[in-house]
Amino acid sequence: MTEPRIAVAVVTMGNRPAEVDALLESVAKQDLAPVRIVVVGNGCPLPEFAERLGLPGEVTPIELDENLGCPGGRNVALARLRSFGDVDVVVELDDDGLLVDADVLRRVRDLYAADDRLGIIGFRIADEQGETQQRHVPRIGGSDPLRGGYVTGFLGGGHALRMAMLAETGDWPAEFFFAHEETDLAWRAADAGWRILYAPELLLQHPKTSPARHAIYFRVNARNRVWLTRRRLPLALIPVHLGVWVLLTLVRNRNSPAGLRAWFGGFLEGLREPAGERRPMRWRTVWGLCRLGRPPVI
Repeated sequence: MTEPRIAVAVVTMGNRPAEVDALLESVAKQDLAPVRIVVVGNGCPLPEFAERLGLPGEVTPIELDENLGCPGGRNVALARLRSFGDVDVVVELDDDGLLVDADVLRRVRDLYAADDRLGIIGFRIADEQGETQQRHVPRIGGSDPLRGGYVTGFLGGGHALRMAMLAETGDWPAEFFFAHEETDLAWRAADAGWRILYAPELLLQHPKTSPARHAIYFRVNARNRVWLTRRRLPLALIPVHLGVWVLLTLVRNRNSPAGLRAWFGGFLEGLREPAGERRPMRWRTVWGLCRLGRPPVI
């Protein structure tokens, strides 16, 4: 089998220039050079990277006039990579991440070369002390972050996507802007018969953060969850999924009246506004997700 050609894509809002430099330097140190590197300025200008950092291959900067959100910015990168015609797998990395090991891209290539139905690889995300937050482990509960295997979802901060899979499933849901876009893509991939692998040996160092740091978090988190269920779940599972998450949200945020108001405002927005194309997963896919340990109602 021909070895897949690897590209790297980074989306930034221009507010972390030192972190982007460090990330690109860690890409430059990889023992497998990517065939392409695309950096998207999501509503911001970009500096000249290649000459300053000595990066391998051609760095393609793309400056957008407005912030399209994380999924929208990634779709722009994917469209540019397709135009080159020489990319089989794209590794997408958060702009404040860091590839600590020099063999990450080579390991990604080898994993894809060994399995032609492998669609998505999720990296392990850990902070500077090596700690992985529970929300970054793609399994229910306090699972061991060092245990790899096939899973039902992946981490947005560090992952790889097979371009052939995206040609079949479609790209990121740009209208989500932020929150749950990974689940939407993962469910489409699973429904199309592609495998999702959590590979903890692929480490992205990333500062410890809370998603609630974003001002829009509660509203779009709720809105997008409703959109996600309306787009991807069989009708019988939609009220189950949303009921579970209403209860969880009430418990988790019982001491944050402002957060609850924003969340339920987003929930109503998700019910009122168009959710986009409805393409519910098959019941066979529901059973497959259950067998992997995460029913699509939790």
